[in-house]
Amino acid sequence: MVRGKGRQDRKSGTFGSVDRLPSGRYRAQYFGPDGRRYKAPTNFLTQQDARAFLSVVQADIIKKAWQPPGVEVAEEVKLTFEEYAERWIKERDLGDRTREDYRDWLDSHILPVLGRYPIGSIEESDIRLWYGKLNPDTPTLRARVYGLCTTIFNTALTDKKVPVHRNPCCIKGAGSAPRAKVIRPATLGELETIVMTLPPRFKLMALLATWCALRFGELTELRRSDIDLPRRRIYVRRGVVRLKSKTRGIPVRKVKSPKSDAGIRDVSIPPHLIPVIEDHLRDHVGAGLAALLFPSVTDDTEHLAPSTFSRHWYRACRVAGRWVEGDSDDPDGKDHADLTLHDLRHTGAVLAALTGATLKELMDRLGHSTPGAAMRYQHTANDRDTAIAVALSKFVEPESDIDDPGNGRATLRPARRPRPSGSGSRRRPRS
Repeated sequence: MVRGKGRQDRKSGTFGSVDRLPSGRYRAQYFGPDGRRYKAPTNFLTQQDARAFLSVVQADIIKKAWQPPGVEVAEEVKLTFEEYAERWIKERDLGDRTREDYRDWLDSHILPVLGRYPIGSIEESDIRLWYGKLNPDTPTLRARVYGLCTTIFNTALTDKKVPVHRNPCCIKGAGSAPRAKVIRPATLGELETIVMTLPPRFKLMALLATWCALRFGELTELRRSDIDLPRRRIYVRRGVVRLKSKTRGIPVRKVKSPKSDAGIRDVSIPPHLIPVIEDHLRDHVGAGLAALLFPSVTDDTEHLAPSTFSRHWYRACRVAGRWVEGDSDDPDGKDHADLTLHDLRHTGAVLAALTGATLKELMDRLGHSTPGAAMRYQHTANDRDTAIAVALSKFVEPESDIDDPGNGRATLRPARRPRPSGSGSRRRPRS
């Protein structure tokens, strides 16, 4: 028989091809979803049997249950998304707070809609329909829930026992959300007012959050042994995480290492803070090396509760003018501070950048492992843009008509009046 004659005899519109071999048997071939050509594992006595095999393969492809030959067949072809998600979160190496968040997002937003479907049958249209029902008024939560769903499907793609061949989460930009809050770093004047308004036991918290860029969880776990005054160092080795679970109605707090190696760091203390730290250690910290710098008000062996600090923080923000009165334009309609203790890290990052610190140095000081995370803390100092504009003019003006007294307030010199054409004395040409 002429080679390739079977393909020439193939009927238009049929799936795959059936070739008659010199032995009289029939060989079935087809192109899989991955674009590769595959042969049936055996030859057939009749053309009808070969066509029946191709029909079964085509049905598996349509149902998204097809597996390439040689790949282990899925143990559970009808494995639901909920069953796989439960297995996924159980086997995942997650932090306690992250696990709680993922559990909440699955139970509240993902499983009620997608959980009952076989994971291999979920298509892009199903994801779009589900995503469209997520609350658009909470864009950050919406993006994080979508991102979790995407991550679960990405893991399923690498699991040969799970019948998923394509991630249906293909909505462009759905996994990211614009920053809901535009952070305005505190000025030095506002910082001074806040520190002077806070009770004495909390003044150093605001100062360390700014000048040493420490987080609330890092501050509340600092102990006397973490402060090295002779070397002017703070050793950041641990932090407190507040979990959603409660014991006797009180949220559980867990001491743990930073989530990245970059979070474990030695932070240099600016010299002007040394006297303040010495006073705080003397007046508000126990004598033992394990004594907390900022303990609970009622028990100096327990960690400070965020709600306790917040009452004093809100009052200080109000005095400093960093308070927003609730109105109809506000999403919550409530009075609130437009500055948090964590936002003081932004002030510290700006001040550090103005000293000429490089991005790598800022990453080390802030405890960030990626440049992108550190860049989120970069802001333009109030008068820097004017100073930059003044400096730019010097490239094109040999004799600058701009005076900059050094306070960022540039003033223009009076423009020179051009000399009328033909006026004034002229030099005689040399003879």
